[in-house]
Amino acid sequence: MSKIYELTVEAVEAGDIITYHPMKLANALRIKDVNRLAVETSVMGDKALVTIYPHDPLARVILADPQILVMDESGRVWIGRYHNGRPSLLRLYDPKSGSAQRLLLFGTTGAGKSTAGQIILAAMKRSGIAVLYADLKGGQSAPEAYGQTGPGADGNVAWRVTTQEGTMAQLRTTWLTMMDRQERYARLGRSKFLRDRPDPLIYQIVDEANRLLEKGAPYRDEATFYIKDIGRTGRSLGVGIGLFAQAGHLEEMGGSDTLRAMLKEGEVILLRWTSSMMKQLVTDGLLPAGQVLAPIPKYAGEVDLVSQFDEEHTDDDRPGTQGTAYNVNGRYPTSKMRFWNIGSEMPTEGLDPMVLDLYGPGAPAEIEQPAWDLIGDAYCQRLDGMDAYRAVFPEPEDGGGDGGRKATSPVPASPPKPRARTLRDRIQAVLDAHDDPLDALQILELVNADGGREVKLGSVRNTLTAIRN
Repeated sequence: MSKIYELTVEAVEAGDIITYHPMKLANALRIKDVNRLAVETSVMGDKALVTIYPHDPLARVILADPQILVMDESGRVWIGRYHNGRPSLLRLYDPKSGSAQRLLLFGTTGAGKSTAGQIILAAMKRSGIAVLYADLKGGQSAPEAYGQTGPGADGNVAWRVTTQEGTMAQLRTTWLTMMDRQERYARLGRSKFLRDRPDPLIYQIVDEANRLLEKGAPYRDEATFYIKDIGRTGRSLGVGIGLFAQAGHLEEMGGSDTLRAMLKEGEVILLRWTSSMMKQLVTDGLLPAGQVLAPIPKYAGEVDLVSQFDEEHTDDDRPGTQGTAYNVNGRYPTSKMRFWNIGSEMPTEGLDPMVLDLYGPGAPAEIEQPAWDLIGDAYCQRLDGMDAYRAVFPEPEDGGGDGGRKATSPVPASPPKPRARTLRDRIQAVLDAHDDPLDALQILELVNADGGREVKLGSVRNTLTAIRN
């Protein structure tokens, strides 16, 4: 078969929702390779478009020109394409609301997370975004982000660290920069971020974030505080946050309360996942009711039953599906896309020259200099490890009468501890995380899903009245 077939399916009765099992549907259509089958469902779930290809349409997704990674006027970068050739776009900035975004990239081992991360980082550099990048795989996830010429601004990100202590220093630095912008923008009467006027868009990226946020991790509570506050407050200040992670369950990522708002309001990309993760994401309302994501198999290609007496059979390697994903907040959330195929065909000794070329020439964007005196030496000297941590969280000096603060450091010795949350705090967090209006019933549902004590509708209404007054 060399033709492409497209079928339109509609529900028989009004109000019905189309559901399907990908493997059963492929079997009914006599398709041995489920990757040849693409199904898109409407938002209401009453219609579906079924496309049958003669071969896997996402087997090779070639990046013709790295210049297409540059952010467009709508704040989107082109990270790959869908089965039908249409671009898969990732929003990093919303010019209408003047806000940076929250970015989440999930994938199991071998799903292509590192390659996807490199594409996103390269797009950020080419778009003039200042990136603080924490690679908690010891620098192995994206070594090309460090560049060939040394640390800091000579690499391809503004600042890269590879330790949990360095990550905490980065989070604190990003948070301090955000607070500095908040004060400066308030004086200017600015309620929204205007790209590059005069400050650059900033992204704090934590790769292998599950290592920082899993139970028992040494800085889990403090990291959770900073991630939540940056995600909640940084948007209108041009400070975005992104987490790249391998996780089987949201509890491995600091708890569902940490990420629920980011999942619902952020840019979410799912590479190959675990069944428990998908179940929780669907339960948390990430996907509309009735919408289905077909599982992404580890390998593509047809699989035949082979008799033990077939002596002529050769067991050829099947191609992998690394980089195949769902861009959940993209134009086609239930349609598979694939990140660009990048890098050399075979592993290279040291840094991959083709990946380095992806980042393009020149130095990366940096945090604006008006904030340098506040954020201190950890960023200015591009420190890592305990050196970075001590520069941002200085230890009390013996016999000091200044409350434990070093005279040369403008930052407190430890991150602020969030107080116990009241119902008003919980409701305000829901309102801050949603740009669209919510009624009392919607707010009640979201508050009761945040992991805190269950409350009643009357309590929510009374608190809303108090907030409004």
